[in-house]
Amino acid sequence: MSPNRNIFIIGHKNPDTDSICSSIAYAHLKNAIDKENSYIPKRIGTVSSETEFVLDFFKVERPEFVTDVKTQVEDISIKSFPTVKPSISMKKAWETMKGFNIKTLPVSEDGHKLEGIITVGDIAESYMDIHDTSILAKANTPYKNIIEVLNGELIVGDKEDRVNSGQILIGAMNPEVMEHYINSGDIVILGNRYETQLLAIEMQAQCLIITGGLPVANSIKKLAENNNCSIIISPHDTYMVARLINQSTPISYFMRKSQLTIFNMEDYIDEIREIMVKKRYRNFPVVDSENNIQGMISRTSLINLKRKQVILVDHNERSQAVEGLEEAEILEIIDHHRIGDIETGGPVYFRNQPLGCTATIVTNIYKENGVEIPKGIAGILCAAILSDTLMFKSPTCTQMDIETAEELAAIAEIDMFEFSKNMFRAGSNLANKSESEIFYQDFKQFKVGNITLGVGQINSMDRRELDEIKDRMLDFMKLVNKDKKLDLVLFMLTDIANESTQLLFVGSHTELVSRAFDGAIEGNSIELPGVVSRKKQVIPPLVNSYE
Repeated sequence: MSPNRNIFIIGHKNPDTDSICSSIAYAHLKNAIDKENSYIPKRIGTVSSETEFVLDFFKVERPEFVTDVKTQVEDISIKSFPTVKPSISMKKAWETMKGFNIKTLPVSEDGHKLEGIITVGDIAESYMDIHDTSILAKANTPYKNIIEVLNGELIVGDKEDRVNSGQILIGAMNPEVMEHYINSGDIVILGNRYETQLLAIEMQAQCLIITGGLPVANSIKKLAENNNCSIIISPHDTYMVARLINQSTPISYFMRKSQLTIFNMEDYIDEIREIMVKKRYRNFPVVDSENNIQGMISRTSLINLKRKQVILVDHNERSQAVEGLEEAEILEIIDHHRIGDIETGGPVYFRNQPLGCTATIVTNIYKENGVEIPKGIAGILCAAILSDTLMFKSPTCTQMDIETAEELAAIAEIDMFEFSKNMFRAGSNLANKSESEIFYQDFKQFKVGNITLGVGQINSMDRRELDEIKDRMLDFMKLVNKDKKLDLVLFMLTDIANESTQLLFVGSHTELVSRAFDGAIEGNSIELPGVVSRKKQVIPPLVNSYE
C-alpha cells in the first residue's frame, strides 16, 4: 500500500444507518492504527431521516457524497512545471525550457491562472518566420527584454517603457544615405560613429543600440534625453545584436491562447485518453476547478496511474456498489451479508460474519486492535446495531450483536430501548416524504440466477402509517420496475412493534412470491407475520423459489 494515500470507505447504494455509521467508525479506526494513509468515509446515496437523527444525536459529521471511484486526472502523476509570465522574452522562455529539460511552458501572469502555453515548436517557428522589422512594436516589447537578451546596459531612458512603434534598422550607411531610411520611432543598431548617432536622434529614433560595448559621448546622452530617445549599450557586435534582438519579443505575442487542450483534475482517464491519442502534443496543461495550474501531463503519465483505493463495508455485491468500482483497487471488504459477485484483482482482507450488523464486526475489530472507542463513535455503532436488528427483533440478530450493543450503549451513555423508539420514529415519519424518498431509503438489488430483484424496506412503529402509503408505493413500484428494467420489485412495509411485514410486489416474476411464502395474496401484496428481515427471511425463500 503506497504511503500518503486517500482511501475511501464506502457503504452500499441507498445507504441505511449501518452502512453510514460503519463507514464512519471504520474510517476512525483505520486512521488510529495506520498513520501513513488517510481513511475517508464516503456515501453513495442520500442520508435517511433515521440516520440523520443518529448523526445529529451524537454530533457526528455526515460522510461526503461521491458519485463514483473511476480513475481521474488527479490520480495520475502530474508533473510540476514552472510557470512564466506572458511578458518574458522568447530567449528567456527557451532558456527556462533547457534548464528544466521540458518542451512546454504554461503561461500565467500571477503564477496560478492559466493564460496560455508556449512550446519549443512555437519558439522555433517564430525564429524561422520573423522577417518583419516592426515585430518588436507589434508585440509591445518591454525595454527590459531587449536589455536582458542583449546583455545590455540602459544609459538613457526607462527600462519599464515598451516599444510601441517603429522598425529595426542597422546604421551601417553614411549619414547622407541613412537620413532617407530612418523614420520617427525606429530602433537603430549602430557603432560609435558620432555623426550617425547624432543623425538618428535628430530623425527622432526612439532607441539607439550601441554595439561592441563602446562608450557614448556625454553630448549624445544629453541630446538623447532631450529628445526622449533611449540608449542601450550591448557588448555584442552588430551581427550578434541583429541576430538576438528579435528574441526579446514577449512570448505573449506567440503563445497559444485559444483552442487549448486543457484537462481538469476531475476529468476521467478513459475520456482524456482518446483526446491525447488524437492530439499529438507532448504535454497537456492540468487545471483545477478555478483554472489554477496544477502541472502538465503527457501520454506516458497514463502508464503509472494510481487507481483509487477503497474499502467496502456492509455489502459485497456489484449491483450495490459504487460506480466505477472495476477501475478501483479494493483493499478490504467488511460485511455480514451473503457472498456476492464482486471480483478483485488480487487478495484482499475479506471479513464476513453471520451477524446482525456490520457495526458489530467493526466494534470487534476495535477490540482486537486495542483501540478505545470514543463516545460518539460508540453511539453510532450502537444505533447501527439497533437499526439493523430492529431492536433485537430480527432473526438475523445474534447474542454477539446484543452484547456488543450493550457495551456500546454503556460507553455512549444511552438507554437503548428509549433511543431505539425515537430513532425509528424519526425514520418512519412518512407523511411528508415522497414515494421516491420512502422507496429508496433502503433499497437493494440482487441477482438470482437469470433474474434481477429489487427489494426495498421501510420500518415503522405505527402500522397505520404503513397502511396509508401502500397504494402510493405500489404505483411507484411499477415505475421503478419499468425504469430499472427489473424482473421483480418488492417492498417491505415492516411493522416493528408487531414484528410483521406486508410485502408488496410487481413485475414479470410474481409467481416467485406465491411459491416462496405461505399466506393469502391480495392483489399485489401478502401479509407475512413474524417476517422483519430482508436478508434472512425474504431473499432466501425467493432464491429457493427460483431454484
